[in-house]
Amino acid sequence: MVYRLARRNLYESAPGVQVVGEPSENKIMRRDTAAKWALSIFLAALPPSLVRAAGPPIPEIDGAFDRLYNFDFAGSHRILNGYIAAHPGEALPYAARASAYLFYELDRLGVLESQFLTDDKQILEKRKIAPDPVIRAEFFKAVGEAQARAERTLAAAPDDPNSLLAMCIGYGVVSDYTALVEKRQFRSMSPAKSANLYAQRLLRLKPPLYDAYVSTGVSEYLVGSLPIFLRWFVRFDNIKGSKQEAVKNLERVSREGHYLKGFAKVLLSIIYLREKKREAAVAMLAELQREYPANPLFRRELAQLSSRPRQTP
Repeated sequence: MVYRLARRNLYESAPGVQVVGEPSENKIMRRDTAAKWALSIFLAALPPSLVRAAGPPIPEIDGAFDRLYNFDFAGSHRILNGYIAAHPGEALPYAARASAYLFYELDRLGVLESQFLTDDKQILEKRKIAPDPVIRAEFFKAVGEAQARAERTLAAAPDDPNSLLAMCIGYGVVSDYTALVEKRQFRSMSPAKSANLYAQRLLRLKPPLYDAYVSTGVSEYLVGSLPIFLRWFVRFDNIKGSKQEAVKNLERVSREGHYLKGFAKVLLSIIYLREKKREAAVAMLAELQREYPANPLFRRELAQLSSRPRQTP
């Protein structure tokens, strides 16, 4: 629509372009040149966040996620605070900030340890753990800031990748916090469904944003792990409840994703352990240790898993 309007307006105003009579081949070429010129002017007038969203990953946010996966949460926040100060209207850095708060709290509470995440009794147990109220407030504030900015951008540009990703991450981390910290698993389904909806929109883009496969992978595994009678009550769009599809989606992010590549590998290591694929879990943890050497959890989990005796079939 914008392209057509730009062509129509610029045909009359661009130098050397005439629209009287039937267009000749030269006139058509001049019109196409004018249209490209008009589009370049239009793009130049857009807010920088909209132009940059379709381009390569943002280095500062890339660095913040790298610090996060190394469990250098203070370093991650320093990078994000600097970027937000320079780009206060963008949504994605706030979603990354929420992710850093979530990972800090999950690490502090010991939730990320394999004994917790592979033991359904510990996940479902209603015994209260002690979330930090200050971190909780900052976490939900960051999610709210991300969603407010993303919604403003999406109202003008419904396919803006960074804003869609910010919404996807925002709902995803709320689902994780609700289920794993607040121990309200049923309530966590609602934000998980919203995260999946934004993930489906990201995957319809050309080219698709592969980080979105984290959300669809989690949804596939979540639904696939439910008892069959509960699946009638828990429906996710375009989700079949296939654990094999879940692993396939997450493995794709581990190869082709970007900001969430490390998170996909963490999830895969957990799924491999849950599905009794010890060798695959060891290989994935070894890869995580090489890529994020400052993270003590990966090193500790790998050492514990490698020291366990192998189970015979």
